Amino acid sequence: MLCETDTTSPCSFTDLGLPASLLRSLDDAGYTHPTPIQAKMIPHLMNGRDVIGQAQTGTGKTAAFALPLLAQLQLEKLKSPQILVLTPTRELAIQVAESFKSYGKHIKNLRVLPVYGGQDYSLQVKQLQRGVHVVVGTPGRIMDHIRRHNLDLKRLTSLVLDEGDEMLKMGFIDDIEWILEHIPSQRRTALFSATMPHTIRKIAQKYLQEPIEVTIKTKTVTATTISQRYLVTNGFAHKFNALCKIMESETFDGVLVFVRTKIQTVELSEKLARLGYGCAPLNGDIQQSQRTRTVEQLKSGALDILVATDVAARGLDVNRISHVINFDIPFDNEAYIHRIGRTGRAGRRGEAILFVNPREQAMLRSIERLTKQKIQKMALPSIESINLKRVAKFKDTINTALEIDISFYEKLISSYLQENEIAPEKVAAALARIVQGDTPLLLQEPKKETRPARVAKAKAGRAAPHVQLPPEEGMERYRVYVGKNHGIKPGNIVGAIANEADINSRHIGRISIFDTHSTVDLPSNMPDDIFRLLQKVWVNNRPLKIQKADGNENSSAGNSKRKSYRSPKKNNRLKRKGSYKLSTIPSRAKKSSVSPNFPG
Repeated sequence: MLCETDTTSPCSFTDLGLPASLLRSLDDAGYTHPTPIQAKMIPHLMNGRDVIGQAQTGTGKTAAFALPLLAQLQLEKLKSPQILVLTPTRELAIQVAESFKSYGKHIKNLRVLPVYGGQDYSLQVKQLQRGVHVVVGTPGRIMDHIRRHNLDLKRLTSLVLDEGDEMLKMGFIDDIEWILEHIPSQRRTALFSATMPHTIRKIAQKYLQEPIEVTIKTKTVTATTISQRYLVTNGFAHKFNALCKIMESETFDGVLVFVRTKIQTVELSEKLARLGYGCAPLNGDIQQSQRTRTVEQLKSGALDILVATDVAARGLDVNRISHVINFDIPFDNEAYIHRIGRTGRAGRRGEAILFVNPREQAMLRSIERLTKQKIQKMALPSIESINLKRVAKFKDTINTALEIDISFYEKLISSYLQENEIAPEKVAAALARIVQGDTPLLLQEPKKETRPARVAKAKAGRAAPHVQLPPEEGMERYRVYVGKNHGIKPGNIVGAIANEADINSRHIGRISIFDTHSTVDLPSNMPDDIFRLLQKVWVNNRPLKIQKADGNENSSAGNSKRKSYRSPKKNNRLKRKGSYKLSTIPSRAKKSSVSPNFPG
């Protein structure tokens, strides 16, 4: 049946004909009524119709296609997938796969597999060979598995193209058409896109059969009680430094910090805990009982900071959250609205701070267009302002101590003063020093380099013509067979290695570009599985063919024009070009028993 979503009594999920297993999952998640797009889309997909949904992320569109497709899944047919979902980014692939698992948690033996670049290829192959019901992936990796006959789509019954306009922006349309040509024509297809550009409309006309179109105009806006600011920063280290300064300079109650990956929730919360903050991670890998306990600790004040992923923070409702800090900018605009909606509740004021690197300015403007609000640029708190805050906090500590019974210590200090001819101020200062320990109370302004020192440093970083500097300690040099003649830039090499091998860009060292080849410094003792991954990497439609450099790169450089990157003055520039926000590799390193020289 179709729900009357414009009435004051909206239909329930039961009215949509969903099976008991799905209704139970929805009840567990606290979902009571379908959103407009769910109410309109689910009946058509349950009836086997092709659909086009024009709706923003955050309107509930994932459930709009996941629920009806799961409802009609044939569990006994496990050998090859019945449902394929294509997404523009691996983060969205992971998120959608998690949603399928969540909605289908009461479906016995349901298998869902996210497939994307950067993940262990052999692991994906093994899981596909075991059999899965649902595959959620990015176009490039899906194409790769189809070409290598790892992904058998002969029994595919349903295809979802999620965020079609984003796939268009990212240049995936040709890949999408290639995939559409290699899957059964007799299938149910759902296309979702926030906008409907001509190219997306053309694909719908060509590959969908008499589709039903549903357009949902989002009414979501940010609350007027939330003050929004953004800070331009880049790289994990700079972001963490900025986060620490903000935490010191802002007056906060509860804080929710959003990151993109599960690993980062743990890494960031551990770093904050070491600084003395009451902090805990919140991600999908943490058991539900522990997640519930963590949220209760935030509510009670036992914890002040949660570092969370979007999926784990769904439905989080804690009134004392005064700040939401987007450590990583979300990939979709609606996710930003949902994130910052965790503050400014119950009539309180809330603060939303967004970290943006220079490459993400367009994403910032897109968020502003959706929210119809200008996000104010902020400056990093000055050391002077932080020191003033520290002094004020120290004085408040004294005031608090004076409110309790300190008569014993008054007698003790009085006795000490009678025994020693020392001014009371000096005794108080000595006690303050004992409390503070070896850590200075005030931050120091960084020393500015004099001009001669900067010149000397620049000269020291310049290599002689056609001579490469040796690898830094803990690094090894590798040769790749792509260079200037192939239109290669350092960012291309950083991106290819970081994305495919899941190596954080900050672990990639000096890159030198020659006419026909290049060299790149990577951490010593690279695990074999990562090296095998890199040997399969392509960049600018050419294979890297990575191998260890033979030590004669300087002689080859003499006969080839070379451009070297990573001198001290250009180090930050390289990081900006290749600063992809990726997970680090501790789990893989543990499996490979690598030397401590390799990161992780």
